[in-house]
Amino acid sequence: MFASIRPYLPTAILAFLMFYFGLHALTGERGVLAQDERVATLESKTAELERLKTVRRDMEARAYLLRDEHLSADLLEERARSLLGFTDPRDYVIRVNG
Repeated sequence: MFASIRPYLPTAILAFLMFYFGLHALTGERGVLAQDERVATLESKTAELERLKTVRRDMEARAYLLRDEHLSADLLEERARSLLGFTDPRDYVIRVNG
């Protein structure tokens, strides 16, 4: 009985492998059907990167103004008041978490 199936065995194995890899090409983690999810993830990560670049530029500018050779008196006073909690009696203090 096995002798009658033997000529078709390589064809059956090849067909199974084609089906297996074809199925994973469509539904796998990096398959055709998952492309929309990858595009959405890429867009959200790109937006987050731009937001973080903006935050970094702002922090670099503030750090630049706090260096000895480029000291900004206004920024230094703002940071000191914020950290120490001191205010002028005529000042309005609005705390924003963030």
